Amino acid sequence: MKMKKILAGKYAFLMAVVFAVTIGTGAGFGALLFKKLIFYVQYLAFDLLGGILENTFGSWGFIFVPAIGGLLVGLVIYYGAREAKGHGVPEVMDAMANKGGRIRPKIVVVKTLASALCIGSGGSVGREGPIVQIGSALGSTVGQILKLPTPWIRTLVACGAAAGISATFNTPLAGALFAYELLMPSFAMIGFSSIVISAVIGNVVAIHFLGRDSVFNMSGIAAMSDSRELVIYVLLGLTVALIGFLFVKAINFSEDLFESIKKIPEWLMPVFGGLIVGVLALYSKDLMGVGYGDVPWKAMASLDQAIDGTIPLKILFFMVFLKIIANATTIGSGGSGGVFAPSLFIGGMVGGIFGYIAQFFFPDVHIGTYAIVGGGAFFAAVGRAPITSILMILELTRNYSLVVPVMITVVLANEMFRFINKETIYTEKLIRRGTDILGMGTARLATGVKVEDIMLEIESTILPSTPIEDLPGIFKSTDHMGLLVVNEKDELVGIVTHTDYDRYKASGENLSIVDEICTKKLKKAYPDQTVNEIMNWGINSDIARIPVVSIEDDTKLIGIIRRESFLRAWKMAYTKGERSIL
Repeated sequence: MKMKKILAGKYAFLMAVVFAVTIGTGAGFGALLFKKLIFYVQYLAFDLLGGILENTFGSWGFIFVPAIGGLLVGLVIYYGAREAKGHGVPEVMDAMANKGGRIRPKIVVVKTLASALCIGSGGSVGREGPIVQIGSALGSTVGQILKLPTPWIRTLVACGAAAGISATFNTPLAGALFAYELLMPSFAMIGFSSIVISAVIGNVVAIHFLGRDSVFNMSGIAAMSDSRELVIYVLLGLTVALIGFLFVKAINFSEDLFESIKKIPEWLMPVFGGLIVGVLALYSKDLMGVGYGDVPWKAMASLDQAIDGTIPLKILFFMVFLKIIANATTIGSGGSGGVFAPSLFIGGMVGGIFGYIAQFFFPDVHIGTYAIVGGGAFFAAVGRAPITSILMILELTRNYSLVVPVMITVVLANEMFRFINKETIYTEKLIRRGTDILGMGTARLATGVKVEDIMLEIESTILPSTPIEDLPGIFKSTDHMGLLVVNEKDELVGIVTHTDYDRYKASGENLSIVDEICTKKLKKAYPDQTVNEIMNWGINSDIARIPVVSIEDDTKLIGIIRRESFLRAWKMAYTKGERSIL
């Protein structure tokens, strides 16, 4: 309680600065250590293990390296933390939406190890998504240890994400906007200033150890040589949006395909994804890993070379579609890594193709200019982050004469993708889980009304050991169609509804107690959340009751939200003069 008083008092800004500096420093060092760990895994995987395999099986023996790495990744995730699987960013967004920004501390360790193994052994994913999740988990851990209110925890999560991106790309402004644009638009927070401070500190840490050089060589990037090039940039923006749509659907298809295979254990799936990537890498090893920077294999068609303008046109075409398959396979099979770097890679290859087209009409054009603009526009489209993408391109190139083509390409790519696909590459994954992040962004019900203002007292609960056959009588006597399941220690276990009972009876299974049929994966609300943050659960889904749990312990039940609670929130908002339209 003392901490809450401090945060609400005149020292709140000072505490925000202290937290921001702490998280920025930790996330900055985390990004550096993560990069170093990937380097060591690459050395062990390709210089040592790869050498042994090539001596045994010939020049194509390296294709088994990603498969062996996939086995290790699968085991680490399965026995460590399931949420370490996949992109990283959707998991953070899910924590922001459904858990008040609370991420398990062990994610820092598990995600670091799993992603380093995946990327280092050749998995076709990026390191930016994992760094976002690692930095976010660090910020969340600090907030949970200090028992901070939900808005503060969410802000620290965003601070960690901003610092991680900033340290990785040497782009502090884009790092701050990435966290704000992707993670914070729908939620209450303390202030954008904290995110900016963390991004700056993360960047300072990176500069101290790595220098000020950009991630890519931008020496050949030049402004437009002819204003008529804008026509080609317009076509580039529209094209990357269409290919971005294909990219998102390929990832969804891959995830569905691997999830439909029930006979193979979950921890073994990444082996098959790794093997497919290894086979694709017979065409170009640059399909493995992040696709740029120093790697233990000879580069043929990396993002660096696309920006240098040295990749032949025919190879650019092949790399676009092979990278989509490689990344979708790695992610879909259960690998751990991001889609940010693959987005830059694919967009860079598409941009390189348009660079050749532009060079045909305007010989002074540098192909690499189109490659870097294409990469930024591709991410702007699939991630719906146009401001972040514009600033990142300008920070990477340090060439502000590109403002006009960059803005036109990015905005058109973003709007075209929005037209053909409602969700982003991140929110589409969450929609499949039942969380509508974009819907929450447009919900403005009772921004001043909190969950604790409208939650109801818990009238009836049921023990996990209650016989299933007693449920009809209990539902009738309590006049409720669903009951919270609480154990002897008053810890929340789940919810059992009349639907659960009917489903059990229809299944013909021979079960005996409520614990065997109740729903245990629950949406939970915290008392200091605003109503608009949870409204979509109660209005846009089948959820008729939401348990309210303690900030300190999410098994401690303190109230319940029912659908009628939202009417109460509306009345309270109306009384307060908050008459925003639903």
